[in-house]
Amino acid sequence: MMNQDALAVQSYCFRGCKDNAETARRVKAIGLNRIELCGVHADFTDESTFDSVIETYRDAGVQIIGIGVQGFKNDPATEEKYFRFMRKIGAKVMSVSFDPKVVPAAFRAAETLAEKYDVNLAIHNHGGRHWLGGAEMLDAVFAQTSPRIGLMLDTAWALDAGEDPVAMAERFADRLYGVHLKDFTFDRARKHRDVVVGTGNLDLPALFAQLNQAGFDGQAIVEYEADVDNPVPALSKCVAAIQKEMRA
Repeated sequence: MMNQDALAVQSYCFRGCKDNAETARRVKAIGLNRIELCGVHADFTDESTFDSVIETYRDAGVQIIGIGVQGFKNDPATEEKYFRFMRKIGAKVMSVSFDPKVVPAAFRAAETLAEKYDVNLAIHNHGGRHWLGGAEMLDAVFAQTSPRIGLMLDTAWALDAGEDPVAMAERFADRLYGVHLKDFTFDRARKHRDVVVGTGNLDLPALFAQLNQAGFDGQAIVEYEADVDNPVPALSKCVAAIQKEMRA
């Protein structure tokens, strides 16, 4: 059984609010105290700002569990700064993507930094139009990379790619470092719409059954991208639905 207290929220949900103190208050308002921080709320290339961002969340009682989605372009001088932020917060999983124009060199550079800082990199499968959105390509990438590179399974974008997120959780269980718990419905043109997790096409009970069976102990992160100005009501419903499954 997964620990419901381990649930976090992706800060992109609160992208309508750039102020970190207010964002931390909104995290608390949905009943959580953990956040995955994205570039909307921190500049991970400007080390002079790291301490103030971290202190803002720490003072509010909100733990930063990781960052992302960070793009890797075979630029170690810039990308090492991401790892320095991770070291300051004591986090071990970073959500990432890779520029296809510079692989496999980008893989090698990222693996070197990941090993140096003892951080695992979790690829975010960003939908059917993204080169890393499908299971077949992820299989190919994992076959040519070390276990330092794994998967941050975004359940809604898996649906967008025509994949079964439950099957993906099973297929990549040994490289599954985190899950973005998100849900979509689709119109006739296959345009997606964010909905409360478990009320769309995601089979939430089946997903947690698989995660529990596999002994998953990675990051569980709720994400809801609609209602930009006030996502708190819908996110609160997402949290309640997810925590119910965590207790089951």
